[in-house]
Amino acid sequence: MDNKTIAEQLVKRCLKKGADAAEVFLESNRELSLEIRNGEIETVQEAASAGAGIRVLIGGRMAFAAVNDLRDASLEDAVGRAVGFAKITTADPAHVLPEDPTTIEVAGLHDPDLAGIPLDRKIALIKSAEQAAMKDPRITKSAGAAYGEGESEVVIANSTGLLKSAKTTGCSFGVNVVAEKGEQKSSGGEYCARRLFADLKTPEEVAAKAARDAYEMLDPKPVKTRKAAVIFDPDVAGALLGGILAAINGERVLQGASFLGGKLGQKIASELLTIVDDGRRPKGPASAPFDGEGVTTQTRVIIDQGVLKGFLYNTIIAKKAGVQSTGNASRGGFHSLPGIGPHNFAMSAGTAKPEEIIAATKTGLWLKEVTGYGINPVNGQFSGGAAGFWIENGKVAFPVKGLTIAGTAEEMFTGIDMVGTDVDLNRRTAAPTFRIKLMQIGGE
Repeated sequence: MDNKTIAEQLVKRCLKKGADAAEVFLESNRELSLEIRNGEIETVQEAASAGAGIRVLIGGRMAFAAVNDLRDASLEDAVGRAVGFAKITTADPAHVLPEDPTTIEVAGLHDPDLAGIPLDRKIALIKSAEQAAMKDPRITKSAGAAYGEGESEVVIANSTGLLKSAKTTGCSFGVNVVAEKGEQKSSGGEYCARRLFADLKTPEEVAAKAARDAYEMLDPKPVKTRKAAVIFDPDVAGALLGGILAAINGERVLQGASFLGGKLGQKIASELLTIVDDGRRPKGPASAPFDGEGVTTQTRVIIDQGVLKGFLYNTIIAKKAGVQSTGNASRGGFHSLPGIGPHNFAMSAGTAKPEEIIAATKTGLWLKEVTGYGINPVNGQFSGGAAGFWIENGKVAFPVKGLTIAGTAEEMFTGIDMVGTDVDLNRRTAAPTFRIKLMQIGGE
């Protein structure tokens, strides 16, 4: 019996046992992970799993049960538990299931050849990456290289007639190394993730970036506390975009816990800032034909030339807010209820080359690493530890570590005055190089 048939039958079982409405999220997965260090294989691990999450509604009361195998007796037990739990929970008129018969195809999400690629070839890939990184004389130690892949099939069925399925794959590899100089140690790493094995970068390209990130941060110098321009590297895009993501979560907005609540349709940022949440990008790392509830995904402009255009919703939160689901129900797997999350969340590219942004900066910080919590989604305050390169007269002067940067979301958003061309859309959360004209930088 195929998974679609199993899901449909489970929905019928729920209704037969007294549910007014029911949803079944059925998932099967295969995962492979490999790790090496100094050319020696340390880990080879492959696992397969399958399970179902069952959500039922009875008189506006909702309950959920999950089971980690698809044997009939286990499924029957999960149905019984879900129906039993629903009889004792609190009713809420927002407890509804989506009605969305629309089906779309998103290209490039499944590699049918991935599982059949010989294990030796995958091991050779990470061995080559480690060897290439260690060829650089400034690199003294390997912190290891790793490869991972996953293959998944998801089926969602509910009592409104929704029945959808999708197969996806993903694979990635990376390497981490250490550069040393006297008593100094500096680490660097790089990885590449793609839907299709054939689209992975070469091991030499990944190795070169890992080595460069390690040795370039040797011999850091101190700087005085001051206000100056901060250039955000694509590697630290999450420091800005993560705070925006949390603040456009429809549930936070509804709770009054978002600094962007009440600002829909208003100009909140520089006109250079445009952000798109795209669930349909071909080969996108977070693309899907439907979300965690079966609602068709969209390509949505969230911020359009500085103007806030929308929030993210799943079905229940959309019902509470009096709007429609945006196809942003996120799910950690069959064992969890839908939350809210993005798909491919990216800041649009600008017109300046990264080197032009550096050349146009008289004094400032080229931010390569950031630690901390980023933008607080409730009040919009930003602070974090920082490392990177100090810019003087449009040129890289020296590496810097142990700094802090701080500001408010409003200052950061409106302060964006240059945006680069180098956005990497193979990342789930992506941004090009961009400059904020003035931020507080804490040093000596």
